Amino acid sequence: QVQLVESGGGLVQAGGSLRLSCAAAGRTFTITAMGWFRQAPGKEREFVAAISRSSGSTNYADSVKGRFTISRDNAKNTVYLQMNSLKPEDTAVYYCAAEEWGRPTLSSDSSKYDYWGQGTQVTVSS
Repeated sequence: QVQLVESGGGLVQAGGSLRLSCAAAGRTFTITAMGWFRQAPGKEREFVAAISRSSGSTNYADSVKGRFTISRDNAKNTVYLQMNSLKPEDTAVYYCAAEEWGRPTLSSDSSKYDYWGQGTQVTVSS
């Protein structure tokens, strides 16, 4: 089993920045990729970004390209999401997810991910 714990959410004004962290614990050697998803009230969960644990290859949703950066620190079993130029439409609960075993897909499909964190709230005020 793998446990994921997010942190770093909060309230920020439009144009501001936040950095989210996701720490993995447990059977972390099985993780091949990690990603971030978000869910706004009344909307479906959507993909934000993903990163390969080994190569560092990344994948981003078009809506965050150029504003968000995903990175990882394998020694700490932690993935980060640096969010700049935040907009009110970025307001959501942000979830960390992990792919286990096999070739990392960095997929935008949430069903490809095996583990999920509890989520952290990000609120961007206008």
